[in-house]
Amino acid sequence: MFNKKVVSAVLCTFIATIAGIAGLAYAAAGFDVGRITQTARLISAMYFIDQNYVSEVDDLNLVSGAIDGMMKSLGDPHSVYMDKEQFHAMQSQNEGTFDGIGVVLALQGEDKKVVIINVMEGNPGESAGLKAGDEILAIDGKPVNELSFDQIPREIMGEKDTKVVLTIRREGEEDRDYEIVRDTIPYDTCIGKMLPDEDGIGYMRIISFSGNTAEEFRNNLSELQEAGLKGLIIDLRRNPGGMLTTCVDIADQIVPKGEVVSVVYRSGKKEVYESSLEDKLCPIVVLIDENSASAAEILAGALKDRGTAVLVGTKSYGKGSVQVVARLADDDALKLTIAKYYTPSGVSIDGKGIEPDVLVELPAGDDAGVYTVDDTQLIKAIEVLKEKLSQQ
Repeated sequence: MFNKKVVSAVLCTFIATIAGIAGLAYAAAGFDVGRITQTARLISAMYFIDQNYVSEVDDLNLVSGAIDGMMKSLGDPHSVYMDKEQFHAMQSQNEGTFDGIGVVLALQGEDKKVVIINVMEGNPGESAGLKAGDEILAIDGKPVNELSFDQIPREIMGEKDTKVVLTIRREGEEDRDYEIVRDTIPYDTCIGKMLPDEDGIGYMRIISFSGNTAEEFRNNLSELQEAGLKGLIIDLRRNPGGMLTTCVDIADQIVPKGEVVSVVYRSGKKEVYESSLEDKLCPIVVLIDENSASAAEILAGALKDRGTAVLVGTKSYGKGSVQVVARLADDDALKLTIAKYYTPSGVSIDGKGIEPDVLVELPAGDDAGVYTVDDTQLIKAIEVLKEKLSQQ
């Protein structure tokens, strides 16, 4: 039981006090005084919880929860709050290593199932028996539909030697839990090779756009050129994106001099990123699919719009927004959408994706055939590239 009138009077008095203090602070800082009442509401709610909750309250958890709630209220799956562990995991991944289990995820279908699309060889996920095509239902008992897509991989990642339990649904089997011990996952984000029995055709697979990817791409390209490169297939399938600067650095190696992408902010300010490449590279074919997103779409869009490459595969994911990471005082961080990007032809692909020039669907149930000799999309890319080479 409680006295509603007393509580209401106390809160109103407290809000008025906070509003007065906040008003002076906002005015001194030159902020919009219209936000004073909302700031007072937040502080008074925190004060009331701290003073009256049945158990002792951790102020850090209260504030972190409030920040997390603010990010979720934006309704943007790419704007998220990252706690200390999640922020560390993101930083490590951008550096080319991370503590986790070694899987790549994607959203698939109209109901946005969280599906494992790649299991890295020799890593904990493979050792535990996870397979490409597995649907993740829950992480440590928490249903994935309660998380944004950006939060899901960070829930799976964590410190080396700690455990994570994934609830997996696999076609033809009962749902089951997999307990997996995390490890440090070193990985190459760019893999290049000459295709056997294909005269002068090179293959470059970009897994993600991390801090070291542009240098890996440069080294692979140099090796392919020394091996007699005549035509190049760039595989961006299952690539979730990454760092814009890395994407632009790679574009500077393969996109002819001129615009690569433009970024437009809420204020209307526009930044244009350009390539300085003077000499055109060899003929290029790019593989994309529904899991090619963000920076992968920027690169594919630039190559397509500039008439430098033929796109083969299926329509891309459609993430046309740019995020910035802001570090907070407790070594946590915000990842916030701050702009939209446009391809050189001025097209925003956000929510739309990029259509391939040559549509090639993988046969139903043949997802495991990607990157193998039976890869129908790669076979078509080779065919298209040979035709381009024959026209030179």
